[in-house]
Amino acid sequence: MLTVLITLAPGRRNEFIDCQKAKVRITVLPIMDVKTRWNSTLELLERAYRLREVAWEWLKYPKYSDYRPLFTTQDEWTIVKYVIEVLRPFRYWTLWISKRHTVTLHHLITVYNDMFDHMDGVMGALNKKKTQWKEDLFFAVKCARQKLSKYYTEVTSTTGMLLITAHILDPFRKLRSFRKWDKGMDINPEDETSYTTQYQEAFLKFVENEYCGKHRRLPVIKSDNTLNNNLSSFEMASRSGQSSNDPYNLSSIDDEYLMPTNVAETTPGRSDRAARLLTAARL
Repeated sequence: MLTVLITLAPGRRNEFIDCQKAKVRITVLPIMDVKTRWNSTLELLERAYRLREVAWEWLKYPKYSDYRPLFTTQDEWTIVKYVIEVLRPFRYWTLWISKRHTVTLHHLITVYNDMFDHMDGVMGALNKKKTQWKEDLFFAVKCARQKLSKYYTEVTSTTGMLLITAHILDPFRKLRSFRKWDKGMDINPEDETSYTTQYQEAFLKFVENEYCGKHRRLPVIKSDNTLNNNLSSFEMASRSGQSSNDPYNLSSIDDEYLMPTNVAETTPGRSDRAARLLTAARL
């Protein structure tokens, strides 16, 4: 309400700016929320918190004494500061993704999980609080998490496999994120039921079925030596005399990718969102 009172009248705007000139080099005005603009609520709260002392100075003018009851109390400023801390990570993710000029598909698994972890942390901190504003904030974060889960559950077999493939092919990630998940749950990454093994095998199965089978330039040349029974068809293709000018370059072997290819038939239930993505990726 104070924002409307200050910004709509030129005289009030000038008086508000005059209240800042002795304290800051760059003067600003309060801003209003815009429903169709990302992060506008956070920007409104940050600007209001920054100008809280200036707003009180402006209200000290005798002609504005009737508006003083509208000023935010100290307890309310505490709530504003807490809400700002809750919302800031979402601005980071939205701006970071929207301002990129390159492919961002390989970041999506990490971004989704960071958002879920952030909301779980906030809900965990507020879960047993009995103060009304903390209960309200817990409910708001819970609704936001349900909204995000709704989008996450719309992952299809095609999009799920694209997310996994892009994530694993990122040279800065490969299987490190999945190993981190396993480590956080005290699971051996080498176990058949670990996320590392299952995501790896889902990726290799996709490569074997959709890439090697459709884009192989030359027929597989069987080696005279006896091959190990566990050698995957992907390894056989990579050793079979691929053309040196093959733009897909299947000739390199990386231990991060090449492992046994028997995809587990059941989905682990340790993490619903990770299990859902893995299930959607199965072909």
